[in-house]
Amino acid sequence: MKFIDEASITVEAGKGGNGCLSFLREKYRPEGGPDGGDGGDGGSVYMEATEALNTLVDFRFQPRYRAESGKPGRGRNCTGAGADDLIMQIPVGTTVIDQDTLEVLVDFTKHGQRAMIAQGGFHGLGNTRFKSSVNRTPRQTTNGSPGEVRNIRLELKVMADVGLLGLPNAGKSTFIRAVSAAKPKVANYPFTTLVPNLGVVSLSKHRSFVIADVPGIIEGAAEGAGLGFQFLRHVSRTRLLLHIVDMAPYDGSNPADAVQCISDELEKFSPTLAKRDRWLVLNKLDMLPEDEREQRCQEVLDELQWQGSVYRVSAIQSEGTEALCYDVMAYIDERALEEAEDPEKAAQERQLKADMEEEARACIRAHYEARMRRKRGELDDDDDDDEDDYDVEVEYVP
Repeated sequence: MKFIDEASITVEAGKGGNGCLSFLREKYRPEGGPDGGDGGDGGSVYMEATEALNTLVDFRFQPRYRAESGKPGRGRNCTGAGADDLIMQIPVGTTVIDQDTLEVLVDFTKHGQRAMIAQGGFHGLGNTRFKSSVNRTPRQTTNGSPGEVRNIRLELKVMADVGLLGLPNAGKSTFIRAVSAAKPKVANYPFTTLVPNLGVVSLSKHRSFVIADVPGIIEGAAEGAGLGFQFLRHVSRTRLLLHIVDMAPYDGSNPADAVQCISDELEKFSPTLAKRDRWLVLNKLDMLPEDEREQRCQEVLDELQWQGSVYRVSAIQSEGTEALCYDVMAYIDERALEEAEDPEKAAQERQLKADMEEEARACIRAHYEARMRRKRGELDDDDDDDEDDYDVEVEYVP
């Protein structure tokens, strides 16, 4: 099944039932008085996160959801039936955003988490409610209020421990195939990966982690170039970033420039994300002469003045990947233990993720606002914010 990570839908809560205008008419009770009942409340729209789903594909085919309306009141002081709430199942990791205000309504991160998205309408009052000592035959009623209507955008972020970064054709898909059972498409042309892929790296019983392979990021991605920031946001929830670097690019470019390009895009997209722990993985060493490998790797590290962790691998031959995976597992276990023992560190981690989410949303919001300004004619076609300036043509290389 194709991974669908975005969907725009409309949800509408049910309308409240109207109050009833009625007077009691029975034999031997000529002055029975008002007996109109209240209406029922309209159904609200809820969303509930579940681990049984892993894609938003269903929302692409049904873009509108509506809860039932409450029933009107009836005579003999009968209250109208309230409508059942509409509960929509969504995957864990989904963010719900109001498209009209760009407000984040809720972020679903746990299985079973439930939140109300649209409030149902309240019931109307029957004429019995207006009876008083000076108004014995009231003819006033109220109608039920309409239900809340929202145009929302669902964004699903992959829930992974490790995220892969790199330019197109850096070897990210080959790497995830080498260390997990995932089988993403691999080919010798750019943008082979068009949707995120998840792979479970199992090292031993009860010791595993999830790794996310996202489409390649290019220069200008933070402004929507190529596949754009819609995939940059997927790495904002990972604990660790593995930056895959092609040490033998087919166009003869400098690998250090490729690393700096990704670093610049991360900084533009989310400065907090750019400071996240990131390990450099120098890939495709099998394509370099054996006597030149160490020298070429050291030249890249010296040019970057890299101070973090560095790994030298050949993903297609699974050289160096096993040691890297064990180090990643140790890193994740250590961080999890620290957070379990120190509540303050756990709170800092949650705040860090919240900051990255907010910065990512601000970047995306600025891009959408620029698009709306362009549609209204407030931006020129040659403006730097124009998304057409970042169109990318991909040539197939057989």
